[in-house]
Amino acid sequence: MTAPSIDGPAIRVQGLRKSYGKLDVLRGVDFEVARGNIFALLGSNGAGKTTTVRILATLLKADAGTANIRGFDVATQPATVRESISLTGQFAAVDGILSGRENLALVARLRHLQDPGAIADDLLMRFSLTDAGPRKVSTYSGGMRRRLDIAMSLIGKPPVIFLDEPTAGLDPEARIEVWHAVKELAEDGTTVLLTTQYLDEAEQLADRIAILHQGRIIVNGTLAELKQLFPPATVEYVEKQPTLEEIFLAVIGSGDKSEATSTTTGGLG
Repeated sequence: MTAPSIDGPAIRVQGLRKSYGKLDVLRGVDFEVARGNIFALLGSNGAGKTTTVRILATLLKADAGTANIRGFDVATQPATVRESISLTGQFAAVDGILSGRENLALVARLRHLQDPGAIADDLLMRFSLTDAGPRKVSTYSGGMRRRLDIAMSLIGKPPVIFLDEPTAGLDPEARIEVWHAVKELAEDGTTVLLTTQYLDEAEQLADRIAILHQGRIIVNGTLAELKQLFPPATVEYVEKQPTLEEIFLAVIGSGDKSEATSTTTGGLG
């Protein structure tokens, strides 16, 4: 196994382009993700979020540009990249016939790890699923299934994990359960790239936030930096701060405005 790079960002993307026929999905995407950070990639349906993740996960080839994970190029070193990553898609990839513990142990055995039972028990405890571990997954709530799915993606301790719309279709309580799980990942040093349409999710979780619109990153910064793009808050009796939703809608309001914003805020990236 090739030793991982220890310098530089966990993820670096430069000039990434991807088209399907005449449809330009990615038109020069650039961003970096620091190690141990949660990076939220926001965008509407069709903005190119999942395409970006699939390229980074070596499941899709870019037409142009470069991307590397922990210093390894996704195009020329895909096998090495796969040793460093895990991907959780929009739908929980768990077997409802098996118990939670059996799902985890099965993946550990498939990855030829020692003591699959101990690995399963440790992850069940970590994700507050110990009591549910012996039960069939078909009896789990949506939040429990998603937490189990994330737990499965951590088997083998990948340093970088991609979460593509991890709370899509979940109720508010289940979403909060997943948020706690994601925060714990970063606290343990895992780098997380999170795609989402939920703006409050990015506010709650992300160290940095990028907005992908019409195939380009139009803003990239911390929540505090993004709030500075808004006019100063008006003060009457209390100070009203802009929400991330207001910022998102403002920066994608029109094509001309988006291009102007991209030019003036490029320093945030």
